Amino acid sequence: MQRLEIIGDRKLSGTINISGSKNATLPILASTILTSKKIIITNTPIVRDVETMVELLKAMGSNIEFDKKVKKITIHNKKKLKTFASYHLLKTMRAGVLVLGPLLAKYGFAKVSLPGGCAIGSRPINLHLDALKKMGASIKIKDGYVIASAKKGLKGSLIKFPKISVGATENILIAACASKGITRLKNCAIEPEIQDLIIFLKKIGCKITWKGKRNIEIEGINDFKQANHKVIFDRIEAGTYIIAAAITNSRLKIKNINTKFMVSEINTLKRAGVKIINKKNYTIISSTKRIKGVNILTKPYPGFPTDLQAQIMVLMTKSQGVSTIKENIFENRFMHVSELRRMGAHIEVKGNVAKIFGKKKLNGAELMATDLRASVSLVLAGLTASKKTVLNRVYHLDRGYEKIEKKLTNCGAQIKRLK
Repeated sequence: MQRLEIIGDRKLSGTINISGSKNATLPILASTILTSKKIIITNTPIVRDVETMVELLKAMGSNIEFDKKVKKITIHNKKKLKTFASYHLLKTMRAGVLVLGPLLAKYGFAKVSLPGGCAIGSRPINLHLDALKKMGASIKIKDGYVIASAKKGLKGSLIKFPKISVGATENILIAACASKGITRLKNCAIEPEIQDLIIFLKKIGCKITWKGKRNIEIEGINDFKQANHKVIFDRIEAGTYIIAAAITNSRLKIKNINTKFMVSEINTLKRAGVKIINKKNYTIISSTKRIKGVNILTKPYPGFPTDLQAQIMVLMTKSQGVSTIKENIFENRFMHVSELRRMGAHIEVKGNVAKIFGKKKLNGAELMATDLRASVSLVLAGLTASKKTVLNRVYHLDRGYEKIEKKLTNCGAQIKRLK
């Protein structure tokens, strides 16, 4: 099993190019099930979750090619696809469930494994299933699979999500594009990745209209167009490297980002004392020796993202005073805390609130990654820690960060992969 070895307490300097968004690429790939026309997707990140989604679509019969040299995926589904998505491929990737909606809408049947992915709470898919039932689907769960049928096709409906859910919004949005009539979705997630999905769906001919901040109206169609689409940048990767600069008291140039999609993250980091200067095509990050403690609530977009919670917690261990982080999105998302404590961090957790006592020098240790974002937070901790840190289970990291050790090494970090 591969590991990362990090020699910490080194300043960084240089430029980091941010990759395309994994969380935008995955639903866009799932939505290509709807069309038999040629689709080209560019700026696709070379990460394990995207590779798994490509493998899943290929196993279903999709004519799909991933050219990693130019980060381009080409899809041309001339033949009918299989309507089965196996546990073998979905066990490591939660986003695989996004094929359920488009399969059901296009073919009237789907058998899809219950999803895997990060172990950060129960994250049930009942919101997806309840919405599909309202659209006319018959659904049962048997032997770890969702078996769904809609012999007469899905029909437009009024659906109000009881809570904001990115995955449910994406799944039902895609399904509605090939359903009969008009679907009205209320209380939708509005993350930049969903906005990017909608841009793509409109390119292939879908009729989608925003009806207020969190309400979307979709008129179903059955004739889709071919399209080219460049995936939006990965704002979570961008935030991670901004924090890397701050935590090592370094200066970095971050390219290929648009900070208008990162207002909450940027404002929070500025409150903590991080100096962030936006230029036309890049952002300069320069830290300060005095990081201030801040109180943070994770919220759906445009609030502070849960996917940056673990990373900013590491930064707060270096702050002056006490900080608090309240995790409002997922239960059980403080699994990185025990590993940070092993490095010398003083963090107290009560329910969904973590209290971080700053001015703590972290010491290198052997660590265990538990999920994607926790794993990268431990890389950040290793960058600022004294001596050597060894991170196990880096396959979590590879699910969502493209060439992380290369990007950091190019900026002066001492980090290498051990086999």
